[in-house]
Amino acid sequence: MNDFKNRQSKDLQAQSISPPAEYSVRLVNGTTSCSGTLEVFYRGEWSGLCATWWTMKEAKVVCRQLDCGNVVAESRGPLVEEGRGGVTLWGCSGNESTIRECNTIRRGPAVCNGGYYYHVICSESVQLVDGAGLCSGRLEVKSNQSWASVCEADFDQQDAEVVCGELGCGAPAALQGG
Repeated sequence: MNDFKNRQSKDLQAQSISPPAEYSVRLVNGTTSCSGTLEVFYRGEWSGLCATWWTMKEAKVVCRQLDCGNVVAESRGPLVEEGRGGVTLWGCSGNESTIRECNTIRRGPAVCNGGYYYHVICSESVQLVDGAGLCSGRLEVKSNQSWASVCEADFDQQDAEVVCGELGCGAPAALQGG
């Protein structure tokens, strides 16, 4: 019996996990790792945002930082409870690679005097790029952690309907070859 305890204790191992980098982002309580409530890692802890407004530009940067494609939807609510700390973020152009590059990101006041939880849904495997808006452009598909354009011969109206639905864009208005 004593021999078993000694062997068992020798088999136990631990591994230290490094904390995330400052201004890392994550989406929690969503259906995938690319959807959910936004949290930012700052000063050793995960925090929500302490702000009363949010735009698609900031959401676009979050999706890009997470390597989750384009923004499908963003929303806010409910109000952050009084006294909760948070990170203030605004002033993104939408072209930044990470939120650290946005004009204003800082730790909110010692307590949050109001603000909202922000929810983001990103497309995980498809994105439209170089278009006039979120629902137009050249289609790219994510494969093996990189984005590649879809060839015209491999794509038809039915495929366009699926992609537009996944992106939350409604029915496709036009399908053009490149």
